[in-house]
Amino acid sequence: MTTTKTPAASRAGTVLATRPLMGWRTVDLLTIAFLGVAFGVAYWGYGLLYNGPISALGLAFQPLFGLFVGFWFIAGVVGGLVVRRPGAAIACELIAATVSALFGNQWGVTTVVSGLAQGIGAELAFAIFAYKAFGPAVALLSGALSAPLEWIYEIYWYFVDWTWAWKLAYLPLMVVSGVVVAGLGGWLLTRALAQAGALNPFPPGQEVLERRAV
Repeated sequence: MTTTKTPAASRAGTVLATRPLMGWRTVDLLTIAFLGVAFGVAYWGYGLLYNGPISALGLAFQPLFGLFVGFWFIAGVVGGLVVRRPGAAIACELIAATVSALFGNQWGVTTVVSGLAQGIGAELAFAIFAYKAFGPAVALLSGALSAPLEWIYEIYWYFVDWTWAWKLAYLPLMVVSGVVVAGLGGWLLTRALAQAGALNPFPPGQEVLERRAV
């Protein structure tokens, strides 16, 4: 039996990870590693787009670039939604950031710091609900919370010359991008993978199988 449900989870149609929560299975570890590497390659590719066509927009109001950062939050959201164990979101985001840095990007090793900051935020959303809720609202919250620590890091590391008006405007734009791209996008991606049968050993896949069995 790969998953278990509490009575409340059964009513909500939510399948939880096997207990104890910290009892990671080999398949959990391998899947987080695989997802992290896959997203890391995607992050690297998106970095080329960000530093090319997106940067070429030459926005006069530079905080608007916050609308384009949400893609870098998605690994943490998906990792948490799939494995549903403490540390899954952090690990997936951190691996993705590390792979992106190893492939070579503009930010180098500091990308790993960003991955940690974003992963902690994504993880916090699942922790708030004690790893018992994994619906779209929690995914949106995970995407939103991926932004604040990254914002703090960026304004003191990259954007020290910005005015505080610009710095304060940057945060809500990052949050919006995190909610839409990482939160909603991560939830839809996880759902699509589950419906395709790619996540059968995991709670999202079990939820699909149970719905189809009804």
